[in-house]
Amino acid sequence: MLTKRLLTHFSICLLSGCLLAGCASQKKLHWQDDTLQQKLAAVLDTAVTQYHLLQASVPADRFARTFEKGQVQTIKSDGWVSGFYPGTLLFLYRHANESSLLAEAKRKLQVLEKEQFNTHTHDLGFMMYCSFGNALQVEPNPAYKEVLLNSARSLLSRFNPAVGCIRSWDSDSSHFLVIIDNMMNLELLLYAFRQTGDSSFYKVAVTHANTTIKNHFRPDYSSYHVVDYNAKTGAVQRKHTHQGAADESAWARGQAWGLYGFTVMYRETGDKNYLGQARHIAQFLLNHPNLPADKIPYWDFNAPGIPNALRDASAGAIMSSALQELALYVPAAEAKTYRAAAETMLKSLAGAPYKTVGAEAGGFLLKHSVGHLPGKSEIDVPLSYADYYFVESALRYRGEIGIPGQKPAAK
Repeated sequence: MLTKRLLTHFSICLLSGCLLAGCASQKKLHWQDDTLQQKLAAVLDTAVTQYHLLQASVPADRFARTFEKGQVQTIKSDGWVSGFYPGTLLFLYRHANESSLLAEAKRKLQVLEKEQFNTHTHDLGFMMYCSFGNALQVEPNPAYKEVLLNSARSLLSRFNPAVGCIRSWDSDSSHFLVIIDNMMNLELLLYAFRQTGDSSFYKVAVTHANTTIKNHFRPDYSSYHVVDYNAKTGAVQRKHTHQGAADESAWARGQAWGLYGFTVMYRETGDKNYLGQARHIAQFLLNHPNLPADKIPYWDFNAPGIPNALRDASAGAIMSSALQELALYVPAAEAKTYRAAAETMLKSLAGAPYKTVGAEAGGFLLKHSVGHLPGKSEIDVPLSYADYYFVESALRYRGEIGIPGQKPAAK
């Protein structure tokens, strides 16, 4: 049961969310570039064909992950990227209304469904909300809602109140590891709060976000990848950047997760601290001297070898989608900056050298992403989540899917 004070707080937050939605829904899309709109339409049409090619290489019980050594590489349902393949299929179905895309997505949802009870991963937002959450946008199936609620309950089980965070990676009891990526999984909890009114979902999400602001970010608003806490006291034991160039470097995809995650937290709560955090992250990214002219970042903003370091198309795709939403919540001049950056990112991703052609990458859409360079894994390859956020960003730009609170344009 909610106390009177909490109930009042949550009511204010819900009202703030409604007000945001109302304001966003009034914003027109006159700022978009007609040429880019048309180019993205063609890219999405081609993507449908490419994902048919990809489908032919994905076994019935597995999910597309990457393309390496001339072959599509897949993963089981418990892998953190499992939700992106069906999620992208559902996005493309919403663009093309092609039944075979929906049928393939539903087949994969049946395989993925059991992960709703997986308590050994923090990635349930990626896995379940990017898949079943998108499925709900296509078909309001009560079974999808139940899967998401069970997934949120499983994610809730990883919260440690002494730390104030959800555990990311499992480890021995002397370490409680939290990564910036975890910001992306909080949307699942806030969905569960909206559906059930259970304040525990809300409290865990905001507590995790607040702890992340406190401990993950440097004074310039770049973030560490990993914070290692003492599970009993909540004390910070170490801060480092596992997938970046160095502990004190700004790993590009990690910065993108933070930008997107805090933008969503503002949308869902109306808390201006989260808006401020997202704006600061955006300013760090867009004003960074190492951001290339095409706005697709190097795999790490402090990578050795710049300007000859590898790019990360996945980070650019995530940023372009997040910036389009963030632009809805800020003053006009600032919104113009974010939209211009998102446009540049989309223009870059929609053409050479990032966009694939035909079957050259097995059906994946984007080349030149970096998964884990220090771990010598998924280096300069297509990645399923790069495709997912690229398609999401393209559909947002075209108004074919709504940023929450913004109605999709009529077809």
